[in-house]
Amino acid sequence: MAYPEYGRRFCRKFLKILFGREFKNLNIVTQKSYGGRDTGLHGARLDVYIEEGDEVEIDSSNVSTIYDIEPDKNNKRKDIDFIAQRTRFYHAIIDSRSLKSGQSYDKLKRVFVIFICPYDPFGDDRMIYTIRNHCVENPELPYEDGARTIFLYTKGRKGRDNESLSQLLDYMENTTRENAVSEEQEAIQEMVDVVKEDAEVTVAYMKGFERDQMFLEEGKKLGRKLEQENTLREKNRADTEKNRADAEKNRADTEKNRADAEKHRAEEERQRADAAVEEIEKLRRQLEELQK
Repeated sequence: MAYPEYGRRFCRKFLKILFGREFKNLNIVTQKSYGGRDTGLHGARLDVYIEEGDEVEIDSSNVSTIYDIEPDKNNKRKDIDFIAQRTRFYHAIIDSRSLKSGQSYDKLKRVFVIFICPYDPFGDDRMIYTIRNHCVENPELPYEDGARTIFLYTKGRKGRDNESLSQLLDYMENTTRENAVSEEQEAIQEMVDVVKEDAEVTVAYMKGFERDQMFLEEGKKLGRKLEQENTLREKNRADTEKNRADAEKNRADTEKNRADAEKHRAEEERQRADAAVEEIEKLRRQLEELQK
């Protein structure tokens, strides 16, 4: 991670504002990749993977916790429609790698998957959506599996009870020094200013899938361009071959017409010759009659 200390400081500030407590011992990994179990299975790349090193008391139980923070600008309709399946997959792949062989399930770490979105994922205009599993028949029945998904909608108007979080999301929606209205945001802005001055980190700070998507789109554009050029070359080649074939056909037609004309002329000459022979023969017979 470029500027790793800035990353750690920002994550601590962000989590403190979101959960209302201090975070000290954090192990932060950006663009953490999980490959598929074999080449035929889907893998995942998490934007910011955070593992809390200390066990802390949450909801009266001591647990270790993993946080996956996903700044998400991928607001295409098809991506929004399946965002629940995407978070389900992230939870599953994190869980599958967080329990060591031989460990009991009570050692399974809590997992918070946190999406920060400039779009409303569910259309209810809420600043925060917190998703957890529960019993459908009795929602009040205790069911704690340690899995949480949080969607933060930067422009959401409902549920803005957490003023610090509301201010932070407003700032993230429009990250400028003028919008840094608190000490926390001013500290973040200082980090942003430093990072923005380094052009080399621009791509490094892009979301993995956005970077891949950018390269994919560039590849598609290049592919379309090459395909168009190849199609044009093939069309020109086909047109040239067609013109050559048309010219050959025209020449063949001309030769045929010339041959037909010669044949017609020869036929006329033959007919004239036959008529002349017939006329001479007629005159010869008439002469013989006169001589008798």
